Amino acid sequence: MTAETRTEDPERRGVRLVAVLLVLTVVSGLIDAVSYLGLGRVFTANMTGNVVVLGFAAAGAPGFSVPHTATSLACFLVGAAAGGRVSARYGGGSRRTWARVMLGSEAVLMGISAAVAFFAPTGTVYALIALTAFAMGLRNATVRKLGVPDLTTTVLTMTLTSLASESRAGDGTGHRSPRRTASVLAMATGATLGAWLVLHQGLPLPLLLAALAAGVLAVVTSGRE
Repeated sequence: MTAETRTEDPERRGVRLVAVLLVLTVVSGLIDAVSYLGLGRVFTANMTGNVVVLGFAAAGAPGFSVPHTATSLACFLVGAAAGGRVSARYGGGSRRTWARVMLGSEAVLMGISAAVAFFAPTGTVYALIALTAFAMGLRNATVRKLGVPDLTTTVLTMTLTSLASESRAGDGTGHRSPRRTASVLAMATGATLGAWLVLHQGLPLPLLLAALAAGVLAVVTSGRE
């Protein structure tokens, strides 16, 4: 064993966070396809859209539900608060451990969601909204604290703004355009796949895929960007 091997930084072992967050962006598309198409026009990953949907529901627009949307918002906030607690405990130490705790928690929550959707297909709307929204709140709080630029995993408005305004056509060099473009494509891919699965296979399968993706990432992620 060489001295270089003995002193290898454990944080560098595994898949880079950039790749991990891009896969999580695909998962976000899956989750919002499940929630919007399968749980009554509510978002559980994209809270910007959810606030707008709540306004639609409050105004009495057909097809939208105040209780569903309010449940999603409330559980997302509880999840984000829990994510803040996790950040306070692990944020000063290993990013690798911190990311793996979050990913493992998301995998468990998504696995429970898939089981609920499969074994109790009736009367499960609120349970699925609560579980997925909590998981997304937990993840968002952690991703925000990890601070990897341009990869929020759930929100694309500022990513698209930066992609255009800081491109060569705007006032920048476009040096981050590949990452931003990858993020947009990842979300679109997840939404497309999720929509197809919901429409043709039902809710359990996309939720199971989300759980498996988070579980694999929990094992292989590193602490390096």
